[in-house]
Amino acid sequence: MNELIKHKLEFLPDLPGCYLMKDSNGTIIYVGKAKILKNRVRSYFTGTHNGKTQRLVADIVDFEYIVTQSNVEALLLEINLIKKHDPKYNIMLKDDKTYPYIKITNERHPRLVITRKILNDKGKYFGPYPNVSAANETKKILDKLYPLRKCKAIPGRPCLYYHLGQCLGPCVNTVSTATYNDMIVKIAKFLNGGHQAVVKQLQTKMAAAAETLDFEKAAEYRDQVESIEMTIQKQTMTSNDFTDRDVFGYAVDKGWMCVQVFFVRQGKLIERDVSLFPIYDEAADEFTSYIAQFYKRANHLLPQEIFLPDSVENELIEELLEVPCLVPRRGKKKDLTVLAHENASIALKQKFSLIARNDERTIGAVEELGEAMSIPTPRLIEAFDNSNIQGTDPVSAMVCFEDGRPSRSKYRKYKVKTVDGPDDYATMREVVGRRYWRVLKEQLPMPDLILIDGGKGQVDVAKDVLQNELGIDVPVAGMAKDDKHNTSYLVFGDPLDAMYLNPRSESFYLLQRIQDEVHRFAITFHRKLHSKNSFSSKLDGIEGIGPKRKQKLLKHFGSIQKMKEAPNEEFTKIGIPQAAVERLKIQLNQ
Repeated sequence: MNELIKHKLEFLPDLPGCYLMKDSNGTIIYVGKAKILKNRVRSYFTGTHNGKTQRLVADIVDFEYIVTQSNVEALLLEINLIKKHDPKYNIMLKDDKTYPYIKITNERHPRLVITRKILNDKGKYFGPYPNVSAANETKKILDKLYPLRKCKAIPGRPCLYYHLGQCLGPCVNTVSTATYNDMIVKIAKFLNGGHQAVVKQLQTKMAAAAETLDFEKAAEYRDQVESIEMTIQKQTMTSNDFTDRDVFGYAVDKGWMCVQVFFVRQGKLIERDVSLFPIYDEAADEFTSYIAQFYKRANHLLPQEIFLPDSVENELIEELLEVPCLVPRRGKKKDLTVLAHENASIALKQKFSLIARNDERTIGAVEELGEAMSIPTPRLIEAFDNSNIQGTDPVSAMVCFEDGRPSRSKYRKYKVKTVDGPDDYATMREVVGRRYWRVLKEQLPMPDLILIDGGKGQVDVAKDVLQNELGIDVPVAGMAKDDKHNTSYLVFGDPLDAMYLNPRSESFYLLQRIQDEVHRFAITFHRKLHSKNSFSSKLDGIEGIGPKRKQKLLKHFGSIQKMKEAPNEEFTKIGIPQAAVERLKIQLNQ
């Protein structure tokens, strides 16, 4: 804890508010809320924390705070500050994490549409639905039962929907507001659980049509009944009432939280939402922040009521959202919150089991490789590959794997400086020498194994540089490929010889991943450099086109072909003189 933080901690107030943690660059890295700012902010710099919170605290060099009049104000302010500053340690709910809804538009001639965005446009929204297919199936039924207009803009003549009886045809008919209001009421009743009444009406009409021997009409009513029943019965019944509610549960383990929400619509569990994220605060407070963001930022439609677990301040959330937030104590409603909690616990266990299994596989592969090569377990592996096209723009690249996983922050690219032409051995000598001279100079961690994408010649060169020029004794092996350019065997030992691994072993899969990754990294770097140099070389020797204008042309056009096709005005817009443009065009077209 630095002196600035110690000084500020002495003056924290006993009031609610928000605090903003900053790193050495002045960037806000975490935003939190507190009932009592003094107690909460001080807690970060006293006592013990889990690993994730320790990393957060280690990054904090300063903080600010904003006092509010109430806990609700603090919660609202926290949402806005997170959205504004996008702190890297906060829970981040993306605005596009949404589900489909059915909407009745607020227009003179309303429409029934499917949307994922909930706007403050006085439209009526129903949902969410498990997926677009479920929403589409429901909309198809409603289109047949209640013929609202389908066209975005009213055309000058009737469309196919009008002739099918699925549109009232406001383009040719006068449709009263009362007619629309009646249909909207019926649609809302259907979507709020009144489909059974509609089914009974259709069954009555079907029987009447059959009595008059209008079997075609009777079949149409029968199909509508079956369609409704199939769509509605695809979902699982969870309660006997038809209240729309969201049911929340959460679990915490090893510094992570999982939140599960069940969407219950018309008495049926239609979908769930799952979120897993690290936490740096008290679990109940992090959960409260999650709920607030879920509705205020991610813009989910508020249900008629919300069920919460008993460890949460439901009054605070209820005051914020202005919707009943209940904590069920018994019966089926309590069972739903318990079920949400159990699902959250299972999801967390699965996450940690998957991590453990992946750790076991990757570390096991590294241990297996060490045993096969008779060397200590190579927990840190560095691999090299060269790339050039017909000897031009030679480059090399190094990738790093720690405990069997790529450590991308330690990857390195090399432009070859001392080699002319396609000399793979000389390139490898230069790059390996540069890399490990720097490792020695800066006292960087020495790898346990160095892999070269190549055969005996490349390995010999690398070993000569390491042992005879730098005095480094690290195992070096070549990753040889077969005639199909696939990983085949290692070149290793003293003297060097082919060493074959079981092609179905984890250690062989690890070698494949390393060889593919270093080749990808090298070839990507080479293509980018070669493209840039090829572009620049075409512009060499043109009067009026110097280094700065080359850079400007490269940035604006990106390719020689685009420059050939562009009109002269395009060049003058970015500051290239007309005379230079004409000389440039002559050069490009030669």
